[in-house]
Amino acid sequence: MLTRSIAALTALFVLLGIPAMPARAQAGRPKLVVFLVVDQMRGDYPVRYASLMDKGLKRLTTQGAWFKNAAYPYLTTLTCVGHATIGTGTLPWRHGMINNAWYDRDTEKAVSCNSDPNTTEVSYATSQGTGDSAFRMMTPTLAETMHGTLKSRVATMSMKARSAIGLAGHEGDFVTWFGDRAAWETSSAFTKTPIPWFLAWVKANPVDQDADKVWDRMLPENRYQGSDDNEWEHGGPGWTPKFPHPLGKSGDAAFFQHWLQSPYPDVYLERMAEAAVDEMHLGTEDRTDFLGVSFSMLDTVGHAFGPASHEAQDVFARIDTVIGTLLDFLDKKVGADNYVVALAADHGVADIPEQSHSGGRVSMAAVRGLMEASMKQSLGGEGPFVTATSAADIYLKPGVFEKLKEKKGALKALLDAAGSVPGVGRMLSSDEISTPAARTSKDAQIRAAALSYFPGRSGDLFVIPKENWLLVAAGTTHGSWYSYDQRVPVVLYGAGIKPGAYNDAATPADIAPTIARIVGVQLPAPDGRVLTSALKQP
Repeated sequence: MLTRSIAALTALFVLLGIPAMPARAQAGRPKLVVFLVVDQMRGDYPVRYASLMDKGLKRLTTQGAWFKNAAYPYLTTLTCVGHATIGTGTLPWRHGMINNAWYDRDTEKAVSCNSDPNTTEVSYATSQGTGDSAFRMMTPTLAETMHGTLKSRVATMSMKARSAIGLAGHEGDFVTWFGDRAAWETSSAFTKTPIPWFLAWVKANPVDQDADKVWDRMLPENRYQGSDDNEWEHGGPGWTPKFPHPLGKSGDAAFFQHWLQSPYPDVYLERMAEAAVDEMHLGTEDRTDFLGVSFSMLDTVGHAFGPASHEAQDVFARIDTVIGTLLDFLDKKVGADNYVVALAADHGVADIPEQSHSGGRVSMAAVRGLMEASMKQSLGGEGPFVTATSAADIYLKPGVFEKLKEKKGALKALLDAAGSVPGVGRMLSSDEISTPAARTSKDAQIRAAALSYFPGRSGDLFVIPKENWLLVAAGTTHGSWYSYDQRVPVVLYGAGIKPGAYNDAATPADIAPTIARIVGVQLPAPDGRVLTSALKQP
């Protein structure tokens, strides 16, 4: 009866020339979709550091639907890969964003996941060079699907191009990141000229307004776990591992380096998000809009100082505050019942092995050297036979992989040689992971590697390190199939969401299909599923 009354009233408005009721009243859709990504937030952080949360993260995890066992199912747990997965609801074998960068066999050069030779940079300072886009992304995002289907306005922002673009996709009204030349930028894939409102906002809010600040703990020291000063932590130029950390003066060479290793860019991004909502009228007009914000600084700080550091804990505590500020703003601007939030991370991170007294560091130079020696013996010639390495991917020169397969025992000898390097747990070849059957293999490592494999882009061989062994020389990193890298928070909150703590199996790929169900659009071929247990029944 209610549905018929609304339909009749809408028809009457049309006849009388009165504007129809807003989309939320018409179709039950929220007025705004908000994707929040915290780069490098491990799945155990909201439990491990629960005492540091009392604002935004606390609100989301206690009043939203928190999937406590969420994890990525694939191997290459990296920033570009995770954001593309969150944005599209597909996995790397389908969306093609296999790494932050990879070796391009056609150009014989390394390419970043978002580099696009057909675009130009559009800077809010001085433009130079080519631009970035989702040129290499093979599937559409939820945001661009909403943009085309619902005429949604789309705004995404991050310190990293691969993060902002991963959430937006191939198109968007405002897609912005902090460029290599210490200036905010976008590309001609999204706008031909600087967006006037943002140009004015950047001028009114220069980054160096944070000059002369000193980064110290936001909370009393006894709120933080463990010790502050550790020899394996590495801060910015002139910083010791111990608080406090002065940013320096405006114009100093080290200021931007310090600023980019501090919590302050996340605070800046939150203010930018508020400005985008105001200037673009997001969530306040007759449509469902999309806002995506990726907070990058936990990743930057985590790599340098490690997940147990006071610095990482402090960034986490400040993100709690930043997200709380944004939610309070959206309550007032959009209405507490008119928006839906999805919170996730793009990957986790390993402990610093020297601190955990477990694991170590794999020498990729040793891996490459033993591979070269093995191929020289089995194939003859001087080499080199390896043309490039990118994270765990190893690329051989054209024709070498085929020759290895043709000569009996050569490929096995190569894999055995590389596998003898301390910390290498397993070596895989592309033949083992490139079939559809591999993506459902009972062998967890084969399955994870297969879900990361994209033909033509992935390497010929793959290094899987042992647990707690890293492929970097200092600090810490991520990119493995182990739980500390795969497990991340997945939280849904707001319009259409049934609060609770859920133990259902879930992945960040489930976010886009779930929100698509709420807003009434269809993704073409998602790998993720709708998290129906967290949806309110109509």
